[in-house]
Amino acid sequence: MSIVQIKDKKFKTSIPESEIKKCVKAVAERINRDMEGKNPLFLAVLNGAFVFAADLMREITIPCEISFVKLASYQGIASTGKVTEVIGINEDISNRNVIILEDIVDTGLTMKRMIESLGTRHPASIHICTLLVKPEKLQVDLNIEYAAMKIPNEFIVGYGLDYDQQGRNLRDIYTVTEE
Repeated sequence: MSIVQIKDKKFKTSIPESEIKKCVKAVAERINRDMEGKNPLFLAVLNGAFVFAADLMREITIPCEISFVKLASYQGIASTGKVTEVIGINEDISNRNVIILEDIVDTGLTMKRMIESLGTRHPASIHICTLLVKPEKLQVDLNIEYAAMKIPNEFIVGYGLDYDQQGRNLRDIYTVTEE
């Protein structure tokens, strides 16, 4: 286990890259089966999901497309509870099977807002695919069909997830240590 310092906090290894990759591959295999013949449109939520999206897409074997959307709901290590759409969707998603790619679902507020926004564009279906989910922190009822891993309600960094915009480049996922 290694310890990293990011700004004023210390983090310890929580999930090694090898385990992350194994879970990403398993989720991709499920999507490949479920979406066979459907040409899904993946919508990756920036900034956090870019590493997950890249690794997942390398495991997807069916015809598909990918685009990106940027939403914000975090400040430092706490959710602000408010979701702001920063960069919207330019693709026509009507009658498309859309799979939202997210790095982490904790309260679910960001995902709920995104699903509501996408629903007004008449997609054939909307699916949620997340690297991580914190079941005990969910505040809204969501159908998370593709979750690579369930984790406890701890603040994490690495593999695309950040602490105040730092640490996204770490290969493993780290948990904040006791203050």
